[in-house]
Amino acid sequence: MPQLSVSFRPTQVGFILALLASTGFAAKAIFAKLAYRYGVDAVTMVTIRMLLSVVLLVGIRLWRTETGAPLTIPQKLWLIALGVVGYYLSSLLDFIGLQTVSASLERLILCLYPTLTVLISAALQRSRIPGRIWLVMLVTYLGIVLVLGPDLYHARADWFGVLCVALSATTFALYMSFSPRVIQAVGSMRFTELALGVSCLAIVAHFALTRPWSDLQQPAPVWGYGLLMALFSTVLPIYATSAAMQRIGGAKTALIGSFGPVLTIIFGLGILGEVLTPLQWLGAAVVLFGVSLVNKKD
Repeated sequence: MPQLSVSFRPTQVGFILALLASTGFAAKAIFAKLAYRYGVDAVTMVTIRMLLSVVLLVGIRLWRTETGAPLTIPQKLWLIALGVVGYYLSSLLDFIGLQTVSASLERLILCLYPTLTVLISAALQRSRIPGRIWLVMLVTYLGIVLVLGPDLYHARADWFGVLCVALSATTFALYMSFSPRVIQAVGSMRFTELALGVSCLAIVAHFALTRPWSDLQQPAPVWGYGLLMALFSTVLPIYATSAAMQRIGGAKTALIGSFGPVLTIIFGLGILGEVLTPLQWLGAAVVLFGVSLVNKKD
């Protein structure tokens, strides 16, 4: 009896990994909202998330046996810079912006990062952006506007907050644009461990300078949601993102991440009891269609 074998091209694997990463990142907001019900503040929640992420990283690192070639000084500097910019600075700016900007407006501003990533990546590589990628950006942003548009009627806009969120999108786009070349040099697994380790150290240092350690004494559910966030919305998605960028590049990985805001709303629908209008469902379908175009052959 013939055996059934299924094989995927590297680009298909990259697409699947990027979509899984987007799903994990989208769940972060849901875990955070559930934890906030217990009175924990944003910086403390992020610190708990990162402390638990470090524990998971150490466990994964001990499980892996390969160490790789010694890092060069430029590679170390790039890892430090990307770790600080990617998952420390962008997160910090985002949370500062959320203090004065509505969640709906914040999500819409953050949706700029895929386009910024495409533009920065094209500039770095001195390459032309294919027409299909322009089409993907147009379709996904049209869907995002349909999804978030109804909520924007009630959005509060503060220029400082808007600037912080815009800078958050920019710093994350820089991370997505510069990471692939470092990943190719040091490997996706190793890059993830080292860059995320730098981010964790930066966030813990920020917490230590701004809050007493006693703030970490939180109810068990807060730590439980922190663990879920660390595993499913931090460590695993970041590994998946790095592996995706290694296969399809930062630009396409970012474009697939455009589905994240839609996923966040869908998760909120089932878990937090939020409601989607028919127009928003149409927008979600449009975004999904746009993301599916990323995996087509050029």
